Amino acid sequence: MADLSAFPITARWPAAQKDRLQLYAMPTPNGVKVSIMLEEVGLPYEPHFIDIMAGESQSDAFRSLNPNGKIPAILDPDGPGGAPIALFESGAILIYLAEKMGRLLPEDPIARYQTIQWVMFQMGGLGPMTGQMGFFTKFAGKDWEDKRPRDRFVTEVRRILGVMDGVLADREWFMGEDYTIADVSMIGWVNAIPNFYGVSDLVGFDGFTNVNAWLERALARPAVQRGLGIPARG
Repeated sequence: MADLSAFPITARWPAAQKDRLQLYAMPTPNGVKVSIMLEEVGLPYEPHFIDIMAGESQSDAFRSLNPNGKIPAILDPDGPGGAPIALFESGAILIYLAEKMGRLLPEDPIARYQTIQWVMFQMGGLGPMTGQMGFFTKFAGKDWEDKRPRDRFVTEVRRILGVMDGVLADREWFMGEDYTIADVSMIGWVNAIPNFYGVSDLVGFDGFTNVNAWLERALARPAVQRGLGIPARG
C-alpha cells in the first residue's frame, strides 16, 4: 500500500481508505466531471469535500496538491508503475482515468484525438464562458449597472451552444453512438445553465433542441445522477 503521508494534503484531509483514489472536489460544474467519471468507470474512491467558498482550495494544504488552488484534484495511490500520482486540471484527470480504466476513450487513434478535441473545446470554451456568464448573472457581477460584460459572455455561450447543437443534430453523443469523456466533460456545465445559473431564457436554451435532448440522455444515466452530488457536504 502506498504511503500517502508524503502528500501534505492528507494531513488536512486524511485518507480513511488509503488504497483508494482520493478525490478533492466540490460538486461544481468542474468538480462533477471527475465524480461522474469515477462513478461511470466503477473505480473505488474516497471523496473529500473542499469548500471553495470558505477558501479551502487556497489553503497551503490544498495548494500542496494543486498550486493553482482550483478543484478538482486527485491523489491516486496506484498510479503508473504502482507509484502514487497527484493530478489537477479536470481534463487531464478525465484522460488519465480513461486510460487507467480503459473506458470512455476510444482506442482508435483518430477517434481518440477527436474525443480529446471535444474535451479541449469544453476546457477552453464552454466551461470558461459559462462560468463568466454565471458571474455576471448569479454572483457579484449581476449588480453591475453596465451589462456589456454580461452580454459579451451570454452571446458567446449562445454561440457555443449553437456549435454543440449542430454537432448533435445527427448523433446521440459527441462521438456518435459512443458515450465518452467528451460528454462527461460537458454535462455539469450544460446542466448548470438552466439548473444552477437559471439563465435559460437569457441564452435561449430551450431553442437548442439537440443539446436539450443530449442533456436529458446524460442526466438519465445512473452514474451521472450519483456523480452530480459528490462530494457531499460534510
